[in-house]
Amino acid sequence: MGVKQEFGKKIKRMRINRGLTQEELAEAVDLSQRAMSGIETGENFVSAETIDKLVKALDTTLEELFSTDHLKVDTELRQEIDEKLDYLNNDSEKLIIVYNVIKSLLKE
Repeated sequence: MGVKQEFGKKIKRMRINRGLTQEELAEAVDLSQRAMSGIETGENFVSAETIDKLVKALDTTLEELFSTDHLKVDTELRQEIDEKLDYLNNDSEKLIIVYNVIKSLLKE
């Protein structure tokens, strides 16, 4: 899969996670819904100006927008999760939050 397609999938995932429709995000970054659809499917790419607007509209950072953590293999992700859990070991409040998130993901 190419850069445009991966970037588009990331935009779509972030949009959905923030509860925005494609139309709402398109409006927030001054694009047509058709143009936003093209970005999300990887048919189109964005200008630097649109990237700035996406960062604001998605309430994110450039680092998060361009991170590729979602492309890591399962073993790498599990190792990083274990490391982060070890780091939280002394913070019972945050461990409870992590536990509840995992528990909610496992509900059927």
